[in-house]
Amino acid sequence: MREFTEQELVRREKLSKLIDLGIDPFGHKYDVSGFSSEIKEKYAAKTHEELEELNIEVSVAGRIMFIRKMGKASFFSIKDKLGNIQVYISINDIGEEAYTLFKSADIGDIVGVRGKLMKTGTGEITIKCLEYTHLVKALKPLPEKFHGLSDVEERYRRRYVDLIMNDEARKIAFARPKIIRSIQKYLDNLGYVEVETPILGSILGGAAARPFITHHNAQDIDMYLRIATELNLKRLLVGGMDAVYEIGRIFRNEGMDKKHNPEFTTIELYKAFSDLEGMMDIAEGIMSTCQMEVNGTYELDYLGHHISLAPGFRRAHMVDLIKEKTGVDFFKVTSTEEAKKIALEHKVPIEEHFLYGHIVNAFFEEFVEDTIVDPTFVYGHPVEISPLAKKDPKDPRFTERFELFVLGCEYANAFTELNDPIDQYQRFESQLKERDLGNDEANDMDIDFVEALEYGMPPAGGMGMGIDRMIMLFTGSETIREVILFPTMKPRD
Repeated sequence: MREFTEQELVRREKLSKLIDLGIDPFGHKYDVSGFSSEIKEKYAAKTHEELEELNIEVSVAGRIMFIRKMGKASFFSIKDKLGNIQVYISINDIGEEAYTLFKSADIGDIVGVRGKLMKTGTGEITIKCLEYTHLVKALKPLPEKFHGLSDVEERYRRRYVDLIMNDEARKIAFARPKIIRSIQKYLDNLGYVEVETPILGSILGGAAARPFITHHNAQDIDMYLRIATELNLKRLLVGGMDAVYEIGRIFRNEGMDKKHNPEFTTIELYKAFSDLEGMMDIAEGIMSTCQMEVNGTYELDYLGHHISLAPGFRRAHMVDLIKEKTGVDFFKVTSTEEAKKIALEHKVPIEEHFLYGHIVNAFFEEFVEDTIVDPTFVYGHPVEISPLAKKDPKDPRFTERFELFVLGCEYANAFTELNDPIDQYQRFESQLKERDLGNDEANDMDIDFVEALEYGMPPAGGMGMGIDRMIMLFTGSETIREVILFPTMKPRD
């Protein structure tokens, strides 16, 4: 049996009294004519006398966040989706019965107010209440005003309370869809078409990641929650849809930290007859446009650094960046054995399945990645870690692939797409060999995708971007849990 605190018991007694009065404790429809911040901004410049003359009536609804009772007249504030607005309520304006109903209200209750706009002596836009409507009785008290939910874990578990108490959390929640709409608008204007592809699949592919595995009872087969949308989107290029994108959930059965959640949102896009350079232009355009639309400037301060997202991001080959930091020029390294020797000299850990390209990437991760501050396109990834990217015709040890880094964090991954079915088949075979050597993130053999390429896929560029990380950057959030409304959490003990 549930046990209630003293405050919760008092609120339940008040609920019973509302029922006795014939008032539904959990309310009905209420017509809202405007929202707090819009009202305050629109009439902020008006004097008390001008508001009296204009005789503006509004109806608002929201949650009571503050009450100052003063006998036959009181002030309280209500919070709606855009912020707070003050209300003046008097027994002379609404009558004794309605005023008595108001006096029984608690902080956290949801109410409706119809009234006239006025300004107090301190110059605050205020609603003079002419009609007070109880809408919802809150049976639990809100956290203490100045501290909200002090336990960070509880903030994420009870996001609904966090959104009530924490204006910054609410700001991020509303910024997220605005950023996504900005991306959609940008791509739609370039002629891309938004599509949807399956979340469940029977083959693991499109990225190097551990999957979540489930079971389809009707077919009696194991299936994966998708780790990427890539292969299905490229099938659409084969079918003649020349520019497509998908914004959707991805699932990877991996660890959690400030930058990773097992369930997250990406955008993947593919453009026929484009290439790596075209994808750099698109990535730069998305980042710059979103930053300007959301924050009104290309400049931002994040994690103690000042950076600019103005167009003109740096573009640098991975090997050149490694040479800048270590003096090692992997262009001149000709074998896996030589690469392993250099790794040993520089104390770079290697695994059993590592070949030349894996070691190049390990050097980048060890000495370069965390040092990148300004937006930088790092291109020229080794073929061993890029099974879906086209080889660099000048040096087939590398691929036409880039990752976009800002402040040591990856924001985008893009290729000149591999459209050679023979090469693709061989890459899949190499992935299977890596799995046999212990790489549990290697791809499956997707023979249907190889057959799709055999029908002919146009030369193309493709890119994936992490939506959650972008939102972290644009909103100044330090952890991915701030920008996902309901992040994955360990169950309570």
